[in-house]
Amino acid sequence: MRTDIIDLPPDVPGSRRSLTALRFGAPGARPLAYVQAALHADEIPGMMAAHHLRAELERLEAEGQIVGEVVLVPVANPIGLGQRVLGGKIGRFDLSDGLNFNRGFPALGPAAAKRVEGRLTDDAARNVAIVRDALLEALAAEPAETAAQQLKHALLRLALPADIVLDLHCDSEAALHLYTLTPLAGIGEELSAELGCRALLLADVSGDDPFDEAVTRPWVDVAAAAGGRPTPLACFSCTVELRGTCDVSDAFGRSDAAALVRFLRRRGVIAGEPGPLPEALCAATELAASEPLTAPVAGVVSYLREPGDRVAAGEVVAELIDPLTGAVTPVASAQSGVLFARSAARFATPGQRLGKVAGTVPTRHGKLLSP
Repeated sequence: MRTDIIDLPPDVPGSRRSLTALRFGAPGARPLAYVQAALHADEIPGMMAAHHLRAELERLEAEGQIVGEVVLVPVANPIGLGQRVLGGKIGRFDLSDGLNFNRGFPALGPAAAKRVEGRLTDDAARNVAIVRDALLEALAAEPAETAAQQLKHALLRLALPADIVLDLHCDSEAALHLYTLTPLAGIGEELSAELGCRALLLADVSGDDPFDEAVTRPWVDVAAAAGGRPTPLACFSCTVELRGTCDVSDAFGRSDAAALVRFLRRRGVIAGEPGPLPEALCAATELAASEPLTAPVAGVVSYLREPGDRVAAGEVVAELIDPLTGAVTPVASAQSGVLFARSAARFATPGQRLGKVAGTVPTRHGKLLSP
């Protein structure tokens, strides 16, 4: 294992921040997998999975089983990790401006497409190398003024060269689920089955430029502008939601790390037999068909269904109880699907999101992700 310490520009004099990247396998070997945890710094299950994945990768490297290279960033957001307000951790949003740390990554596709004009060949492998160089060049040309922007640039510099990018997150209370681009559904289904996910959510564009799309969307953009030159989608990236915020244990961490190792074996990063692919627990559905359940009134939240449960159209998923009048307001799902996530809050105000159902009928457009 090799350790890279990447210094980030300090916010103020006398302070320091850095990223730690752990590298396994031979430098420059392919396939290259990049795994990061806790970009939303208060989502700890990914850190636990990364802890156990590190131990597995050290063992596999010692046994000579790492064919490609793996880059592991166990803590992807030192800014958010240090944010506390009245004893509570704030890791999803930047306290300096309120922006979500996993939104607003540079959209490099158009600039990369311009940079490869006249450079692409009839050799697909050569074109992949050309596009990767163009992406890094386009990133270098993007401004990065704030600490969060500089962090995003540092993460992209690590991830853009990779063949596989896994961004480990979690929801509030949730079953395992994944987000990825529609053209990458096949590999997404493989990872979803390996992990035992209850939802696999697909979109061509989810809105707000999250990290996983920042490394995959450009390949789609370049391919569309390539004029028939062979330009494969050479990077698979997805957001892996490892259950809920309190689902942090060695048992979960070991299980998730083992599943990721099996996935990396299937993708040729690690040698050895992964064993038979488990039976999928869900079919892929469109992110535009996922239904946010919102509170119509204020009240104490009483959930009637658990994360991972299948619900029917019209079924009551939660009730809101007015503690003064005793009035009970039902909250029902508009369509059938899997309740893959719900809020840990047990008191809601009007308009507050209570849960998410992976349906099959697209009803939304525009920004499809949670704030």
